[in-house]
Amino acid sequence: MSSTGSNKGSAAARARLRRRGPQSAPEPGPRGSTPPMLRRRREAAPTAPQPEQPLATPTVRGLPTAPFPGPPAEAALRYGQQTEGSLLDVVKVAIAILDTSGRVVLWSPAAEQLLGWPSELLVGRRIEELMIDEQLIADTRAAIQDTLRHGNWHGLTALRHREGPRVPVEARISLLVDGDGTPFLQVALAEAATVRAVERDLAVRDALFEQSPLGIAILDTDLRYTAVNQTLAEMNGLSAEDHVGRTTGETLPERAADEITAIQRQVLATGEPVIDVTLAAPSTARSGFRSISYSRMTDRAGKVLGISGTVMDVTDRYRAVAKVEHARRRLSLLNEFGSRVGDLLDASRIAQELAGAVVPRLADFAAAILLQAVAHGDDLPRHGHDRRTSLLQLGVASVQDGAEVEVMLRRGARITFAEDSAFGRVLRTGVPELLTSPAELSDLSYPGDPKVQAAHDLGVHSRLVVPLRARGIVIGLLVVSRCGYREGFDRDDLAFTVELADRAGSSLDNARLYARERTAALTLQRTLLPQQVPQPTGVEVAYRYVPGSSGTEVGGDWFDVIPLPGERTALVVGDVMGHGLRAAATMGRLRTAVRTLAGLDLAPDVLLRHVHELADDLAQGPDEALLATCVYVVFDPATRRLTATKAGHIPPVLVVPKEPVEEIPRIGSALTGGVGQILDLPSGAPLGVGGVPFESMELEIPEGSLLALCTDGLVESRDKDLDVGLGRLLSVLEQPYASIQQACEAVLETMEQGREPDDVALLVARLGRGQAGTPTAGWTLPAEPTAVSRARRLVRGTLTEWGVEELTDTAELLVSELVTNSVRYASAPIGVRLTLGDTLLVEISDPLPDPPRERHAAEADEGGRGLELVRRLALRWGTRAEGMGKVVWFELTLGGEPVPEAESLYAL
Repeated sequence: MSSTGSNKGSAAARARLRRRGPQSAPEPGPRGSTPPMLRRRREAAPTAPQPEQPLATPTVRGLPTAPFPGPPAEAALRYGQQTEGSLLDVVKVAIAILDTSGRVVLWSPAAEQLLGWPSELLVGRRIEELMIDEQLIADTRAAIQDTLRHGNWHGLTALRHREGPRVPVEARISLLVDGDGTPFLQVALAEAATVRAVERDLAVRDALFEQSPLGIAILDTDLRYTAVNQTLAEMNGLSAEDHVGRTTGETLPERAADEITAIQRQVLATGEPVIDVTLAAPSTARSGFRSISYSRMTDRAGKVLGISGTVMDVTDRYRAVAKVEHARRRLSLLNEFGSRVGDLLDASRIAQELAGAVVPRLADFAAAILLQAVAHGDDLPRHGHDRRTSLLQLGVASVQDGAEVEVMLRRGARITFAEDSAFGRVLRTGVPELLTSPAELSDLSYPGDPKVQAAHDLGVHSRLVVPLRARGIVIGLLVVSRCGYREGFDRDDLAFTVELADRAGSSLDNARLYARERTAALTLQRTLLPQQVPQPTGVEVAYRYVPGSSGTEVGGDWFDVIPLPGERTALVVGDVMGHGLRAAATMGRLRTAVRTLAGLDLAPDVLLRHVHELADDLAQGPDEALLATCVYVVFDPATRRLTATKAGHIPPVLVVPKEPVEEIPRIGSALTGGVGQILDLPSGAPLGVGGVPFESMELEIPEGSLLALCTDGLVESRDKDLDVGLGRLLSVLEQPYASIQQACEAVLETMEQGREPDDVALLVARLGRGQAGTPTAGWTLPAEPTAVSRARRLVRGTLTEWGVEELTDTAELLVSELVTNSVRYASAPIGVRLTLGDTLLVEISDPLPDPPRERHAAEADEGGRGLELVRRLALRWGTRAEGMGKVVWFELTLGGEPVPEAESLYAL
């Protein structure tokens, strides 16, 4: 269309305008006055308020609410289709037509909405009437003239709204010429604030879309790209133009595209956004890891337009996080290993825990190899290691099983090596080695080692040989290996393995010291316990001693079987409070004191009283008091009487046969079972405490009864009463067993699993009359002078009957002397008893409690030589308390010859 025209054309145009519009328009009045036409129409207008025009939708700050896609796919564009929610709804453009003098010829409805002036009020009027001041009027006239000269003009101006406020607008004026050549001015008006907001949003869009470091993609409802920025194009290794119209599956490798497409479909279907999903980057120009986010797009009417997505390269972040997580897992492994071996004091278990800790988290195969000295608790070698160093493979772990694994990782195998091998170098220098090449892997121990060939068959391609150190001395090796497709070890793996090995080395050295101290403590304790337990007459003994499970903290538990005169037997069990070497040493002194006092044939309560008086000398140190418990039992097979006392100890347990035993049980015969009871002895205070007197209890027991003495470690537990343990002990001993030894084993097998880690001493004795056929004779004589001659006759007749006439003279002489003493000082019946065993035992009893005193008689004295004769002629002699009185006894050796001195004295 030309910008100029003839006068004829202009006249025709004006005629048409006159026919359509008002015939004439008055000139505008003075500034500030209302034109007459406008004044008349305003006066004629109804006074009712005018309906408010709908407000324009507010502009969204930041990103535009509707996307700005790039070139659309042709399939998505249909002409004639009614659109909803387009950009024109945001930026409303008002159109007005002016003639060359600035009069309004046409006023569009959009202009009415923008400024509030209806067309019937403005058509035919100058546009200047909407100007606010003279400067704007002058600028408008200049703009019209500029448009007439150049064909267009655009700029900012301000128009007055009908309601009074000033409306800044952006105006574009274009010169139009109709078919007759008449010129007109087309004025396009838009609210300046809205235009500036749209321009700002477009600038933000450009900055975000084109300059963003994030990859941005816009996809339609068919999940085809409509736009991508250059960043995403570079990530995918494909130009932006090649993305448009294609799906993700057509632009990315199949494996990566499937996962991303599934996420896109989910977002499009549900409308729920997916944010920050980390995926491995496809195998394109930029590999690594990516974070993807997708959200669904809708227009202002709610219609789904597609989805938008952002892709961020998070390779560095992912690797940093992975590195931190890797460090965290390794720190966790160190802490876990420390907690698992922190309370272990066994080198073999620590070695196994070490191997198990690194498989499979660090390696596929692991072996912990220790010096034999470490495994056995010996001293560390002071010289360097060489091929003669004895190594044991005590800890092994593997991700698989098989013959090759058994060859390479046999637990307990003895390891040999050449001095110039990897094993030899690490043992000698303490420097760890990383083996990766075939030559290095083959040079592990010695040429031709089947373990090396087995590792080759298993596909081992990387190996670490790390020293286990303690106090600067290499005490073993940790060997870890990887095979198959797993990556080889690196320097970080080596540093971590060294740290793990150092922690294990400290634990292994502690275990070695523990084993050494435990061995020393157990050795001391065993030397202080009975080396040989006798089997006295009338008593069959079985015992068990179990050291505590708390290592060097051995206890002071002990037991003893002491033969006493008169075929009697003392059974003792005690427990020194405390643990360790000092407790064991105190136990040894206490046992020696009890055994020494038992040789004096003291009554049980008297013996414990004397031991208590020695408490200060038996204590572990000058600042520590003796605190020990003890139970002391004396059994006399001739009378089947049991005398027992205790000092704060566990009470004995007695099991009586259900039926009377007719025959004397043989040694090693079966136990028939019975009914058990706990002997309720007077408690007595522990030795070293005092304040409570020791009392004895005497009872007669049936033939074949079973007596059990034990320490508290057998029956006590953390969460149960002592009565529960004693009841369990009773129920076990009441059962029949093939032998007394089997009964002991049964008792130990039923020990409480949750018991305290204390020593256990168990002493079980089957009590009876002694061996069958043992001759015994006894009489009770009045305390009269005739008792002496009667005693001699009874002794002579009995010994003749037994066939030991060679003992008659000596026995008569000594019996005569002892009975004479009893007749002289006692006022109650006198007892005489003979027992023939390996020796002839003669016992003289009377109710006088004071023991006889031996004195040296002068040549002129008529008496005082009785006890001297007993001392000289008897094999052994002694005295003991019995009930309220005493017993004086002596033993004669079978086959002995009379002493001449004795014969002469007897003749006198």
